[in-house]
Amino acid sequence: MADAATPPGIEREPVERFFARHVPEGQGPLHFTLIGDGRSNLTYRVEGPGGAWVLRRPPLGHVLPTAHDMGREFRVLRALSGSEVPVPTAIALCEDDAVTGAAFYVMEHCPGVVLAQRLPDGYATTPNERRRIGDALVDTLVALHAVDYRALGLADFGRPEGYLERQVRRWSKQWERSKTRPIPEIDELQRRLAREVPVSADATIVHGDFRLGNMALDPADPGRVLAVYDWEMATLGDPLADLGYTLIYWAEAGDEPSALHDALTAQPGFVSRDELCAAYAGRSGRNLERIDFYRVLALYKLAVITEGIYARFQMGKTVGQGFERAGEQTGRLARRALAIAESSTDASLR
Repeated sequence: MADAATPPGIEREPVERFFARHVPEGQGPLHFTLIGDGRSNLTYRVEGPGGAWVLRRPPLGHVLPTAHDMGREFRVLRALSGSEVPVPTAIALCEDDAVTGAAFYVMEHCPGVVLAQRLPDGYATTPNERRRIGDALVDTLVALHAVDYRALGLADFGRPEGYLERQVRRWSKQWERSKTRPIPEIDELQRRLAREVPVSADATIVHGDFRLGNMALDPADPGRVLAVYDWEMATLGDPLADLGYTLIYWAEAGDEPSALHDALTAQPGFVSRDELCAAYAGRSGRNLERIDFYRVLALYKLAVITEGIYARFQMGKTVGQGFERAGEQTGRLARRALAIAESSTDASLR
C-alpha cells in the first residue's frame, strides 16, 4: 500500500518493480510527486538514481465510459514520435490494474515553460516574443492536422465519419452520467448543437485539449515548442474541433475576467482570436466560416468535463486543490457558450 510520502494513486513497491523491469535505468528507490492540478488524468514526476520520468494514470474515481484510456494515449505518443509534432517519448505501458489500481504509462520527462495564468518573471518580455508564442502554437496545430495518420498506423484510431454528430451525442450522455443537479443552459446547448452540425471537410488527428497550458515552451526561446502534453482525448475527427477548443482558452483585451482564460494572452504582443484564426486558416487552407459552432461545442464539452470533476469531488475521489468550486464553473461555462451562440453570425446557433 502507499506510504505517507507517496501521493494517492501510487502503490510504491509494485510500481518500483514495474520500473525496474520495463524502464531503462528505472531501478529504485523512486520518489513520486503529483504534478498538475489533478482535474483529469493524474500525472506524477518520478525520480530515481537513474533519472526522471513522468507517469500518467486515470483519476481515482467516477471514470466515465470511454474516458481515460491509457493505451490510447500511449499509442498516439508512440506514433507521433519523430514526426513534426513534438511529443514526449513514450517508454512503457502497464495494463495490469493490480500494480497500482489502474492502467498507467511512463514517458520521458520533458520539462519546459508551461504557460497558465501569467508569464514567468523574465520570460517573453517583449511584444515580439509574445507574438512568436502564438505563431508557435498555430504552427504546431497546423503540423498536427497535416500528419498522415494512416502512414503512422493510426487508421483505426477513431471513426472520423460522423465525428461531430457523435461528439454532440456522446457529451449529452456524459452529462447524464455526471450531472449533480439540473442546469437548463446545458439542455439548451444540447438542442442548438444538434440542430445543424457542420459538414467536416477532412479528417485528422484531433488532440482534444489543445491550448498553451498543455504545451512546453523552450526556456531560451518562447517561439519553440518542446512538447505537447495530455493526449487523453485524442482521436480522429474534425480538426476545427481543436481550434475551437484553443480559442475558448485564448483571452484578448476587453474580455471579462475568467478562470478559464489564459489571461496572459491579453497582454500586448499576443495576437487576437481573429488573428489566431486567420493564421490557422492561411497556413492550413481550411474554411472557418462556422468556427463559432466549434467554440460553443468546446465550451459545452468543458462544462460536462467540469461537472464530472465536481462529481468526483463530492464522492471524495479527487487529488489536488480547488475542486469545491468546479460546480459553479459548470454553469458559467454553459452561459458563456450560450452568449457566443446568441451573438454569432451562424444562424443555426441562435
